[in-house]
Amino acid sequence: MDLGLKGLRALVTGGTRGIGRAIVETLADEGAAVAFCARTADDVTRAAEKVAGRGGVVTGRCVDVSDRDGLRQWVGDTAAELGGLDIVVANVSALAIPDEEANWRASFDVDMMGTVHLVNAALPHLEHSEAASIVTIASVSGREVDFAAGPYGTMKAAIIHYTQGLAYQLAAKGIRANSLSPGNTYFPGGVWENIEANNPELFAMALGLNPTGRMARPEEIARGAVFLASPAASFVTGTNLVVDGALTRGVQF
Repeated sequence: MDLGLKGLRALVTGGTRGIGRAIVETLADEGAAVAFCARTADDVTRAAEKVAGRGGVVTGRCVDVSDRDGLRQWVGDTAAELGGLDIVVANVSALAIPDEEANWRASFDVDMMGTVHLVNAALPHLEHSEAASIVTIASVSGREVDFAAGPYGTMKAAIIHYTQGLAYQLAAKGIRANSLSPGNTYFPGGVWENIEANNPELFAMALGLNPTGRMARPEEIARGAVFLASPAASFVTGTNLVVDGALTRGVQF
């Protein structure tokens, strides 16, 4: 299937590793021009070098999404460089799981408000696109109580609610908005590799919950996100796509 992404212009936050990196690579492979950001300059440089040449133009910049002004500046600069924006993917998370006050603040500033500020900065540009799409990366922890209940799960649930509100509010402008909720995703340097090394009991428990017997790979999550972002999903808006290998058992009506 041709997703219709060739020549479109996309922004991805948290694009240097894991799911975000896989989304950048998949969009580029489909011919989109992609700008991504992350907090660590060296990681941005390395990722941009490795992704370059995969398809569409790929650029990276060091941006902290909790810095509203810096985020707005990046969005505006990128829109000017690319001649507009068609797709925005809000992927960054503080991954602040323990129920501590500092983690509630970090989750609110990064996960929730980082998403809101990204969308607000991008909307004036998306309004001029004929294929405008917003994708937010949530989590299965946003739809059920699990070990990440607390700051992380609460903010992911809020992001799902926020995104579905956007879909309704922006439909008349031709702007789609969807969220994607990944299950446990394993990749080098990721949270689950760290848990495997430092908390093997939790890792074994989490692995045992999935009837597939494994965790997701980043590219498997990315394919769902890129489909939602693409013109191939032109009548899909206001949905929360769960990509978890049957990990969760709640029924979505």
